[in-house]
Amino acid sequence: MVNLFPLQFSKYRLLLGLAFASLFITVACSTQNANQATPLVSGTNNWVGYAGHHIAVEKGFFKEQDVNVQDLFFSSESEEQTAFLAQKLDIAWFTSGTAVQVAAKDPTAKIVYLIDYSNGGDGIIGREIKSPMDLRGKTIAREDILFQKVLLRAYLSKEGLTEKDVAIKDMAAADAATAFASKQVDLAVSYEPYLRKAAQQGDGEVVFSTENTNLIADVVMIHDNVLQSRKADLKAYFRAVDKAVRLAIAADPEAMKITGDKLGISGEEVKEQLKLVKLFDIEGNKIIAFNKSNPNNLRSNLELNSKAAYDFKMIPQLLQVNQLYDDSIIKSL
Repeated sequence: MVNLFPLQFSKYRLLLGLAFASLFITVACSTQNANQATPLVSGTNNWVGYAGHHIAVEKGFFKEQDVNVQDLFFSSESEEQTAFLAQKLDIAWFTSGTAVQVAAKDPTAKIVYLIDYSNGGDGIIGREIKSPMDLRGKTIAREDILFQKVLLRAYLSKEGLTEKDVAIKDMAAADAATAFASKQVDLAVSYEPYLRKAAQQGDGEVVFSTENTNLIADVVMIHDNVLQSRKADLKAYFRAVDKAVRLAIAADPEAMKITGDKLGISGEEVKEQLKLVKLFDIEGNKIIAFNKSNPNNLRSNLELNSKAAYDFKMIPQLLQVNQLYDDSIIKSL
């Protein structure tokens, strides 16, 4: 009599294996589809250097890359910072100074991309100011965030002054510019698209700016759990951003208009303001941002901001620059 048990058992094992394989594929596909269906919530604020994000949204570049992105726009960086720390954003476009403060509160959040260096797009506007000494006793509007404190400190320190030598009014950049234009304050720390327009309206001028400095950088920051779990989506995200940034660098008319509509200014104004910003695409990030051998890399800026944040008692201790960023996504593109 022939024993059929081994044959039947083999068939059973084969069917069981196929069932498990099918289940694994189903779960994997379900996870992948769930990731695609769950949006990456990405936040920006009203800075012209974030043109790449606005263009990518309106031109459908994220959709082209098959990544679902929810766009949130904030009127100030302070509001965006609060939302990011509350886990309401997966991705945030920040100044590097804000990123340092965020990292002090949430060490798992990482800088992953250099957006730009301000090259005149941020500054201080004033009336009848010939040197920092003329600021003594003046009223200055500025937001109580690190990059604006760093900018004002850089100017005051030229003559050995500090914020104790002036009167500070805490105002968001747009409000500070409006206050200067209406002559409610003597000086204002602001940025484009407000800076030069407010200077003109308030019978003043730009007395100090980021031109030819490395004082202010803008970066993309991501929560570590998102960074680890959604690598494919993040690669697609930055491919879309890269395409948009190249249009911004080329001053493509449609791209300028898209950005202008987002910021409430004309496309021509966007074009002029972007001349005051050094934008970085993926290649620029690889060559400069996280390249220790490049003298213009982001590290010196992060060191400056970490020290300033500590000096201003905005963070409890100096941060290690190496722990602030993760360049794995950019390196993989």
